[in-house]
Amino acid sequence: MRYQVVIAGFGGQGVVFLVKVLSIASSLKNEKCLGTENHGMSQRGGSVSCYVKIGDFNSPAIDEGQADLLIALEGNEALRNIQFLQPKNGIIVVNADKNFPNLDYETIKIDAFSKANQNIFNIQALNVYMLGVCLAKVQNFPFTQEDIEQAVHVMNEKVADKNIAVLRQAIKDVNEEHA
Repeated sequence: MRYQVVIAGFGGQGVVFLVKVLSIASSLKNEKCLGTENHGMSQRGGSVSCYVKIGDFNSPAIDEGQADLLIALEGNEALRNIQFLQPKNGIIVVNADKNFPNLDYETIKIDAFSKANQNIFNIQALNVYMLGVCLAKVQNFPFTQEDIEQAVHVMNEKVADKNIAVLRQAIKDVNEEHA
């Protein structure tokens, strides 16, 4: 397997948490994984992007035009990092409203901020919610729901049940919206 993911958001949104969950999921499947902790101004609430490379890679950096998937926890962060996606096969999973522009990529858009404001899930779990969207809609995503749930348990058993509930809520929401 060879799969490259760019995760983008703001400091405090849990971008690094997602890197760790995907790294753990890779390890549980006996897949090699390289990941970066962060690039950007995470301590000041600024833009943050991280990379995850699953498979036989030598460097954690993702070059422009190479990523299979961009997970953006906010619409503008998707646009800031779009150059990393493969031109023809790259997929964007983005937290954005209906005003997000149409792009020349497969784009899976969900207004997660709106759902958090409606108390469907706690905004602090936005990262996990967006991971659930990936599980529900990205056909070539390298992990199953069970893989991710197991990784979430390994990551932090104390909050695993809450995170898994949010993950499942996202899958349910996406399946209902796209049914």
